[in-house]
Amino acid sequence: MFDSSTCFKLPNGSNCSPDVSWIKLERWNQLTPQQREKIPPIAPDFVLELMSPSDTLKDVQKKMEEYIDGGVKLAWLIDKKNRRVEIYRQGKEVEILDSPTNLSGEDILPGFVLDI
Repeated sequence: MFDSSTCFKLPNGSNCSPDVSWIKLERWNQLTPQQREKIPPIAPDFVLELMSPSDTLKDVQKKMEEYIDGGVKLAWLIDKKNRRVEIYRQGKEVEILDSPTNLSGEDILPGFVLDI
């Protein structure tokens, strides 16, 4: 699990620093120690972004699309103020949830549930 201080180089060449990210250990271990210390050239399996007061929805949605296009498998955009969550998945339409009580890590984070 990584926080926003970690920057990744996605396969499409863009850099990303999500609020929270996670990479399967076996994928992380495939990187060299040097790659892990700098900007790891890997797309996280999962990312989470929290809307902040300075964010515009359109800008964060664009960022989420870049994550998915860059190889992220599951991404959550959480807007606590409006009690809304957008779920992004590879090859699928964005799912919008109003006032969810929890989120499932699905097959990317098996057994993980985030209570909101």
